[in-house]
Parts: sequence; structure tokens; C-alpha cells
Amino acid sequence: MNTPYTQAVKQLHTILDWIRFAASEFESNQLYFGHGTDNAWDEAVLLVTASLHLPFDLKPEQAQCRLIDNERQLIAQRIELRVNQRIPVAYLINQAQFFGLPFYVDERVLVPRSPIAEVLSNRVAPWMDGREPARILDLCCGSGCIGIASLKVFPDAQLDLADLSLDALDVADINIQNYGLYEQVAAIQSDLFTNLQGPYDLILSNPPYVDLEDLSDMPDEYHHEPAMGLGSGGDGLDITRQILANAADYLADGGVLVVEVGNSWINLEAAFPQVPFEWLTFERGGDGVFVFTREQLIAQQHHFRAS
Repeated sequence: MNTPYTQAVKQLHTILDWIRFAASEFESNQLYFGHGTDNAWDEAVLLVTASLHLPFDLKPEQAQCRLIDNERQLIAQRIELRVNQRIPVAYLINQAQFFGLPFYVDERVLVPRSPIAEVLSNRVAPWMDGREPARILDLCCGSGCIGIASLKVFPDAQLDLADLSLDALDVADINIQNYGLYEQVAAIQSDLFTNLQGPYDLILSNPPYVDLEDLSDMPDEYHHEPAMGLGSGGDGLDITRQILANAADYLADGGVLVVEVGNSWINLEAAFPQVPFEWLTFERGGDGVFVFTREQLIAQQHHFRAS
């Protein structure tokens, strides 16, 4: 069958040819962009350059380089999968950027996209008050990107990556290996805090938080991500409630909890109207991230444990 993709393999030759073709296909097929880029052109550049093991910010002379047959066939195949099956580019190239760092990802984990990266870039100020945490926990860690990124900010800390999913921990282990962190990082299967030993100075968590309404309305691209990493009960807060009820027991004195709940922040405020949540604002986009110190959690614990 003479599809646009077989025609492209025969007729397109340069890197720029393929970027243009991919961008046109993405635009005309009305794809959703939200797993690393926000427009068709950047999505095309990402897919093509990563497929060729080249930097995203190509130089003009690089863009004019010609491709061999195998390279053209690989890119055509990936464009077709992106268009026809709505597979996020991160899964096609097995890589996503977080905190400016590359991480291995596949369909066993969510594609990294948390605004907690900006919290880390600010060294969790002012809550950490310039302190260097000795122990950090990335709870519901998925690929481990948040926890591993935290070590770029706090390089002397010991890190636990915890997740219920063994599949996710296998991916996290790949990233631990890629960054050579076996002596500093432990990957632990745990149903939230069940198999963990505190205290931690800093707990970071991007747990499942999508409510049923948002889950049903999500673009097709999200349905390639593991369902257990997205949904968390009718209001999206089943797991967050458990974290709030128990985190104080696993934090050191002066320890800090940072949690992302995305659009479910409205449901969280409705569930705990007496609790003064502190919602962060972000220069680079994102919302639904709150912060508590251990002492603040203890003061509100009667609300969290009564729910």
C-alpha cells in the first residue's frame, strides 16, 4: 500500500525534510501535546533528533544532513505510531527530560512532567531553610525522576525510591544504573509507607491523583500510561489522604512534605476546609502542589486521620 509513510521513505532525504513531514502529520491529525512538548513542530524535532541520537537544538548545517534507508524507515515507523496509535513520543524514543536531565521511560511508568522540578530548583526554599537533608524519600516514584533530580540539588543525601508497582521500580532501577547511584539510592516496593523506615528530612510525592471525571476526559495519549499511576478514587484523593494522615510519622523534626495533586487541589480543599493548605505558584507552569512541615502536619493530623 502506497501510504504517506512509504512515500516519505522514498522521497524525503534530509533531517529537515523529516521534521517538516512529521510536524505536518501531527498538526493535520490533531494530536495532543503534553508529554514533553506543547506544539507539533517541537514534537517533530524531538522525535526526529532523538531517533538519530542528535541534540534537540540542531545546527542549520545538521538539519541539511541526509539519512540512510534504515534511519528513514525508523522515523517513518515512529511517526506512524505517534499518529495512528497516539503513543507519546517519550515512549517511542524511551526517553524524557526532567529537571534538564534525561530519564529512561516506557509504558510501565508515567512520562515525567511534574512542577516539583521547580521546587527542587529553588532548593525547597524557604521550608528547608538552607538545610541539607540527610535522607530523602520519593514516594510513588515511578521512573524515579523526582528523587534522582533531588540528588542534583542535595548531592550528599541518601535517597529511597518507593512504589507499589514492581514494573515501575524496574524502570527506576534502570535510571539508578544510568546515573551510577547504587550506593546512594534504594528502590523499595512499598504500599505507601508500609515497608519504609523513617525518619526522612524531605518527602517528595507525585502520587496518582486524577479523579474519575478527568480520567474519562483525558486525551488518548494518556491511555498509554499505566492506569494505576493516574487514578485514585472518585475525587482523585484516596492516596493523598493516606499520605497526609501518615507522613508526619516518617518525617524528622523540621522535615518537609511536598505533594502534587494537580487539578484535584479543588477536591482537596473541599475535603479539608479547615486546613490551611499552602499552594505553590510556578514561573514555568503547573499548579496543585502543596507543602507541609512535620509540625504543621501534626497540628492538622486530627483532620487528616478523621477522614
